[in-house]
Amino acid sequence: MCIRDRSYITQITVPKNEVERSYTPQLQGDTPAIAMEFLSDTDGTEYSSKPTYPPGKWFFYEKILKVPYYVIFDLESTRLEVYQLGNGGEYQLQFPEASGRYWIEVLDLYLGVWEGDRENNHQSWLRWWTKEGELLLWGTELAQQEKQRADSEYQRAESERQRAESEHQRAESEHQRAERLAAILRAQGIDPDTIS
Repeated sequence: MCIRDRSYITQITVPKNEVERSYTPQLQGDTPAIAMEFLSDTDGTEYSSKPTYPPGKWFFYEKILKVPYYVIFDLESTRLEVYQLGNGGEYQLQFPEASGRYWIEVLDLYLGVWEGDRENNHQSWLRWWTKEGELLLWGTELAQQEKQRADSEYQRAESERQRAESEHQRAESEHQRAERLAAILRAQGIDPDTIS
């Protein structure tokens, strides 16, 4: 069985290296806003609500930490389950909106499954969307977008440089033409500066 846990904590009050392997809410910062489990193989024990020692994860997130959202994502089936802590202190299964995404109020974002490529791997991924439906980009996507913007800006600047160079050459050609005409006029005894 392989389970990878992830949590989002709004604010920690201790140095980051102090919470790399373990985190204690109220002593080190805020209660996690969301806890996420990524399952790749299950044997039915992940969601244990066993209250005795050691408590199951479900019980721990729901009753001890009181994490507002608990998310379970099965990588193989791409099944996404989102639970929200209800007024009675128990997790309630949430249902997706028409878009297939779940509104996560504490983060002011939608969570959903997106199919696509990342690091040469085509599969379904958990992704975040804004309230307006805009997909939040991964760091690599942001970098690629910034590179495309920089390339476009470079091409625009290069085009502007070429236009300015062409304008300069046109002006230089016009100046040389005017100089030739002035020389012809002088050769005929006419002062080009007196012609209006």
